[in-house]
Amino acid sequence: MKFTGYILAAATTTLSAAPTFAQEVSFSTGPAKTVIEGLIDCGSRSRPSAVGEITSEDGTVRTVPAATHYQTAPHAPDLYNACAGIEPAGLSDIDLDAIQTFDAGGTEAFTAYIFGDNYFELYVNGQLIAVDSVPFTPFNASVVKFTAQRPLNLAIMGVDWEENLGLGSEEGRGSSYYPGDAGLVMQLQDASGNIIAITDTDWRAQTFYVSPLQDRDCLVAEGQIRDSSSCSTAAASDGRAFSAAYWDLPADWMTAGFDDSSWPNAVAYSNETVGVDNKPGYTNFTELFDAADADASFIWSSNLVLDNLVLLRKTID
Repeated sequence: MKFTGYILAAATTTLSAAPTFAQEVSFSTGPAKTVIEGLIDCGSRSRPSAVGEITSEDGTVRTVPAATHYQTAPHAPDLYNACAGIEPAGLSDIDLDAIQTFDAGGTEAFTAYIFGDNYFELYVNGQLIAVDSVPFTPFNASVVKFTAQRPLNLAIMGVDWEENLGLGSEEGRGSSYYPGDAGLVMQLQDASGNIIAITDTDWRAQTFYVSPLQDRDCLVAEGQIRDSSSCSTAAASDGRAFSAAYWDLPADWMTAGFDDSSWPNAVAYSNETVGVDNKPGYTNFTELFDAADADASFIWSSNLVLDNLVLLRKTID
């Protein structure tokens, strides 16, 4: 591995205002300490959306899986949310006129339909509009109406939640340390119902938290390259000795003036790869996410499994 530049950290309680080039990785080993047992309680229908803290080797206290605005920001209105008892069979069952509209400046109206695995925070023109109402499970979908002025700078923080805090894994498929996958899909319409944006490979995507790492040397981290494609994604019976990698979130990453030109393009993933065929928050709205004339892709970084905190950006003229 080659590491150049200054030290940054992902999912920390502090954001860096340093330039976007030359960011250095830092690591932690082992589990984090639980500081919040769960952000929501949906009983047996959900996994605990716990939050943890761990000190990485550069001395920075990290929040895992991410430092979010879940407890302070408006929650995105529900398109589908079994935890709240909102389970429409399709878009026609929803009164869109009754959905709250957020103000991001400007007067033009837009509607975003979002399905995230697991959690998202949506910024428009640098302003935090709304956050996902369900951090982990059951899988939900959101509808976010807002007014803004073009060009639209869309910035999304995507988080793949975890049960084993600091170890990027959960109970699954017969293993206590199963590294689950991620993904986010969105369709954006204007006031006339025209589709003006979908998630695709034109978006930029950068990774800020990678876990679990069974062997640190598998990670290629140089400048803006954060490539975990050579790292094992195998489940384990005991992952307590595994590591995690972090980079700081630039303080202005969500603003229109942020230079994301050195970030990689997002990678598109199929519905089958993400595994949404049994998720009604997705399948009940295929006319949106799989529109015949504008089929939105699930997008993420280059590693759908190990990259757990990813920032996504795109500007719509």
